[in-house]
Amino acid sequence: MKLEDLLAKSRPREKLTAHLAATLDGAIALRRRVGTVPVLDEATGGRFWAAVCLAGLCHDAGKVPDGFQAMLKGHTKSWGERHEIVSLGFLPALLEDEELLMWTATGVATHHRSLEGGRGPLQPLYGHASEAEWRDRLQPLPQDAALELAEWLLDLAQRSRLPVGHVPPRVLDVIGEARQLFDRLCQWWEMPASGHRGLAAVLLQGAVTLADHVSSAHGVLHLHQPLNDSFRPHLEDVLAGKGHRLRPHQGDAADSKGHLLLRAPTGSGKTEAGLLWAAAQATEMSSRTGGIPHVFLTLPYLASINAMALRLGRLLKNDDLVGVMHSRAASFHLAQAVCPDDEEERHAEAARKAVSRAAATRLFRETVRVGTPYQILRGVLAGPTHSSLLIDAANSIFVLDELHAYDPRRLGYILATAHLWERLGGRVAVLSATLPDALAQAFRDALDATIHLVEADTDGMRTRHRLRLRAGHLTGQEAIEEIRQRLADNEAVLVVANNVADAQHLFAELAPSVAEEAAFLLHSRFRRMDRSALEEAIGRRFGTGLDRRPGLVVATQVVEVSLDVDFDCLFTSAAPLEALLQRFGRVNRIAARPPAEVIIHPATFAPRRTGGADVADGVYERVPVELAWDILSRHDGEPVDEAHARVWLNEVYESDWGLQWRAEVEHHRHVFADAFLTFAHPFVSRDDLAELFDELFDGTEAVLDQDRDKYEADLTSIDGDRKAGRLLAERYLIPMPYWAAPMSTWEKKLGIRVLNAEYHHRSGLGRIQGPAAQTYQAGEVL
Repeated sequence: MKLEDLLAKSRPREKLTAHLAATLDGAIALRRRVGTVPVLDEATGGRFWAAVCLAGLCHDAGKVPDGFQAMLKGHTKSWGERHEIVSLGFLPALLEDEELLMWTATGVATHHRSLEGGRGPLQPLYGHASEAEWRDRLQPLPQDAALELAEWLLDLAQRSRLPVGHVPPRVLDVIGEARQLFDRLCQWWEMPASGHRGLAAVLLQGAVTLADHVSSAHGVLHLHQPLNDSFRPHLEDVLAGKGHRLRPHQGDAADSKGHLLLRAPTGSGKTEAGLLWAAAQATEMSSRTGGIPHVFLTLPYLASINAMALRLGRLLKNDDLVGVMHSRAASFHLAQAVCPDDEEERHAEAARKAVSRAAATRLFRETVRVGTPYQILRGVLAGPTHSSLLIDAANSIFVLDELHAYDPRRLGYILATAHLWERLGGRVAVLSATLPDALAQAFRDALDATIHLVEADTDGMRTRHRLRLRAGHLTGQEAIEEIRQRLADNEAVLVVANNVADAQHLFAELAPSVAEEAAFLLHSRFRRMDRSALEEAIGRRFGTGLDRRPGLVVATQVVEVSLDVDFDCLFTSAAPLEALLQRFGRVNRIAARPPAEVIIHPATFAPRRTGGADVADGVYERVPVELAWDILSRHDGEPVDEAHARVWLNEVYESDWGLQWRAEVEHHRHVFADAFLTFAHPFVSRDDLAELFDELFDGTEAVLDQDRDKYEADLTSIDGDRKAGRLLAERYLIPMPYWAAPMSTWEKKLGIRVLNAEYHHRSGLGRIQGPAAQTYQAGEVL
């Protein structure tokens, strides 16, 4: 067998040398995009990127054995051994620098499997095997082709200016060399890694894995950051076209160098200020590191992420530059590509394109991405599956919007990871309309470098809201009659309930008061296709800056963040102060009218059915809701000055409850850092912790029993493309929290949970039927 006959892939067929060269190209592109990372150079003695490139070049050289080639050519079903182990045998002939040899071997050996733990770890498979067993399991291999490959690797490495030797080997014992190097590698990582060494190892693994995946997918990494020094004049032109100019806090953010805390009311251009800051950091960091920094914008809710991605695409005049990072990214792209009236053939083609676009984001193509912090935090799970997320985050810029939405545990985890981003050369900004001093201090404590504070000047801002408190619950008859009167007066009315059951009840009572096309219910328990249609319709009718149109939106917490909508008045259940201030921000958004009324109704306090302390409307802790009510009741009937918000929030967080909240955040920050961010054992699998992340930051999904057959039909509706078929089927899925999974049944054939429940495209998930009905009340799934 000759070198030109060796394959790397079978479907489609790809020659081994072509794949290795493409992976080296991917590694070089990644080096260009990330640039110099001081902690990685410190840990590796300046060898990090050389090791990445050499490991990328050699990672699949071990596919030369006859057994592996027979499998690729369809002569046998499986080889049963690990090719990356054999790849190690080509390295000693290439590398004279012992330290570089070990780092390169690390990248080669771990690009598919961990050394210990997880699926098929390498050390138990090969660590105790004798040399005879190694040869018996991994041979035969074509010796002439192996020598020819070694010469080819040396030649390409030299032409790529990598630090390799100068003389090709005359003889090469691939298996013997591989066994010796593997034994040395296991000893090299036997003791806990100190300093930044473990972190460098994980990022090396991630870089090689990412380069391999980009090569296998025949993808490319974008090497352009649209948020650069041209963004400020572009934004100024956009604002001038609307008769506006940059506000002082936006200019201050753009002039800030380093980490940022931005406190600015809703409707004051907070997002644009964050983008201006990000563009300034990207310009400075690119000059300093030689890379092209990524910009990550994180938001807590799926709806707000999708809305922000569309908004950024319009602002940058190219939505291909903006990636979406959440578990339903492909569904987002599909929703943008089709409309409900399209033919099924159009849906199928759109599904193929949406799968391709989401896959590109998973390969970290775009340099601007919008997502949940969870998607980036998963990098700390390390291993071949997650470590690429960490190298992708090196020398990056993070804009964290509305951190108040996270509970102390999640917030502690996010702050701990922000410190990791800082170690990797990153810059972090926190943006909030409701930033209490306690949260600002928690952010300062998490990072080492100076953090710049920029605050919008609220002295000259027009008053947007007038506060009203009512005595009865939002679902009471008095409240319903008052809302009906507002609708009769042709106002655009927003009603925000604390749980799905209350929202559904209010919608049933109020929707008949307006035309069907003017009434909307929005919560998190809709099928994906219905949720997308609802959000689009709400934006068309109530979007900020549009002509005023009367109507009704009843919603839950999903309306609080980043939906660019504007209403004439608000009726809401009592909630923690941050949540209420966010709800206020959806009314009279740009102060284009006299102060609009925001009307708050008290919550109902009772234990959950499982017991425990009292909660507000089945959702919020009692104490912060009561603290907010006490503060606001002192200002009933008064205009709400934006400057009041910070004073009120500080009062909440200076209470005994607030001090306990701060202690919990700090506890979880330190626990997470100690457990996940030391990387003392970088190649011990953390796969067992992935489910914990899913439960904490994500949920599960189910298909309705009545949609089951349609779901199954979609799975196989696109010939030869199962991924596109599954994406098309996902339009029927309804999101659920992990704790609600027992209310459904698992169907192994389809790989999905099936839920027996009432459902309507306007009201969403209703009463659960079957055995689960004994443990569930309609609307209880929040």
